[in-house]
Amino acid sequence: MVTRNQGSGFKSALFTSRVVNRPAAERLAASLPGLRSLKGAHQAAWLVNAVRCLDLTTLAGDDTAGRVARLCAKARNPLGPHLAEALGVSVTVGAVCVYPTMVRHAVKALEGSGVPVASVATGFPAGLTPLPLRLAEISYAVDQGADEIDVVITREYALTGDWAALYEEIAQMRAACGEAHLKVILATGDLRSLTTVYRAAMVAMQAGADFIKTSTGKEEVNATLPVSLIMLRAIRDYQAQTGQIVGFKPAGGLRTSKDALTWQVLMKEELGLPWLQPDLFRIGASSLLADIERQLSHYVTGRYAAFHHQEPA
Repeated sequence: MVTRNQGSGFKSALFTSRVVNRPAAERLAASLPGLRSLKGAHQAAWLVNAVRCLDLTTLAGDDTAGRVARLCAKARNPLGPHLAEALGVSVTVGAVCVYPTMVRHAVKALEGSGVPVASVATGFPAGLTPLPLRLAEISYAVDQGADEIDVVITREYALTGDWAALYEEIAQMRAACGEAHLKVILATGDLRSLTTVYRAAMVAMQAGADFIKTSTGKEEVNATLPVSLIMLRAIRDYQAQTGQIVGFKPAGGLRTSKDALTWQVLMKEELGLPWLQPDLFRIGASSLLADIERQLSHYVTGRYAAFHHQEPA
């Protein structure tokens, strides 16, 4: 991965004066799908890249070691041997994301693959357990072998503008991660305004987030293009202020190949080619891969396969 974000210390003056023009952000976001027409081999290449950036995820109450092992087998060969051979590619996903108690099963199943194990933590998805318990959950997941930790913030701090408290919370989470990379979930569907999203993103990065992530996937509204656009503008501003680079992860609501292409276009237009690599861009999804496989199969064979013909995760 790229050099980790070391944080910059809490500097509220760098973001509290910024106010987002929501209609302008929505108009710009609505124009993104038409910026690039990706067809044929170009579209196939972008879809393969989306697979490389997937956080293949299972966060179900009935997860078992067997289910995690099957997901990890899919992570090792996400396109299946026949499709990968036809495309002439060898690809794995960006990471496998599970609950803390499933981490050891994922680590075992992915041994030698180079695929990182990510764990949600900190009372996912609400994040309303006491902070000492949330920090202990991070430590547990790291001890089990997690390479990345996806944490949720206390939304109240963002909603009330208590940015110092939010900074301190995330800084402690960053310290608890040790060498594991920290991905901070802003739960943007709960934050109500794009200005609040921007300010929360800046605080997270100042506190040392290696990635900022839109959603848990459990909110009523998850990743949207306007929210993603504002978070990328925050990443760009933070880089200009500090020289440090932070990754981005949209999660929740990305289900189709068109979504995978649109978000990659957003990354390319706003931040450039380096942010189309899995060390700076991840897509949090559990069902997106099936549609990508279907589209790639059509590219190879000229016909669409039924979803049930795709190899299951």
